[in-house]
Amino acid sequence: MNNKPIGVFDSGIGGLTVLKKIIEVLPNEKYIYYADTDNVPYGIKPKEEVKKYIKNAIEFFISKEVKAIVIACNTATSIAINDLRKEYTIPIIGIEPAVKPGIENREGKKVLVMATPITIQEEKLQNLVKNLNATEEVDLISMPKLVEFAEKTEFESNEVEEYIERQLGTYNLNDYSTLVLGCTHFPLFKNEFSKIFPNKIQMIDGGLGVANRLKDVLEKTELSGNNELEINYYNSGKLANETDTKKYNSIIS
Repeated sequence: MNNKPIGVFDSGIGGLTVLKKIIEVLPNEKYIYYADTDNVPYGIKPKEEVKKYIKNAIEFFISKEVKAIVIACNTATSIAINDLRKEYTIPIIGIEPAVKPGIENREGKKVLVMATPITIQEEKLQNLVKNLNATEEVDLISMPKLVEFAEKTEFESNEVEEYIERQLGTYNLNDYSTLVLGCTHFPLFKNEFSKIFPNKIQMIDGGLGVANRLKDVLEKTELSGNNELEINYYNSGKLANETDTKKYNSIIS
């Protein structure tokens, strides 16, 4: 039994879609959510610059004596998870695009993976697709501006719909059975995706997989807690104000 908090980190509000799944699986824990609002978005910035932001977040969590850290950001996971696990002894759980379940459930059609430019460029995703022998079945598309829309809590609008349609303009959407949401901001746009993609498209993200992985790690290391649910939100290390706290709570409710 360990009642210390769990740290959950993202470049912005996208990781709240993961935190929501984690709370469903682990409702009796304390959480500290760190949104790096000073530096969002990560996916279009130089890799070395983003690594510094990630390091700052991890050090913040260490100062708060968390018992485990969830990197609820595909970009941060893809560029830093291996180095972080070498440097820190605390359990660190990352997230990656749910390509494997997408392939397993593709029903003879192709899989479209949406992610940020860094995630798509990194070897981690490229190797994941290759190791699944799925290079012919998987297409990758960068959707960086969706992160900007999400941070403005603009999840449904004409501008969002036009941007998605423009990015997808060269794709035959009927070729795909599965859409893998490879950025934690992207599940916030499911309603817009549903308007644009054919009715039978299935949308998959990695949130539930992360939640289950975290539960397994806590149980194996005897770090599970028995608390009333508690969440404290921080923006780049500063306690979130009342307005942001309400906004964040509305996303995970």
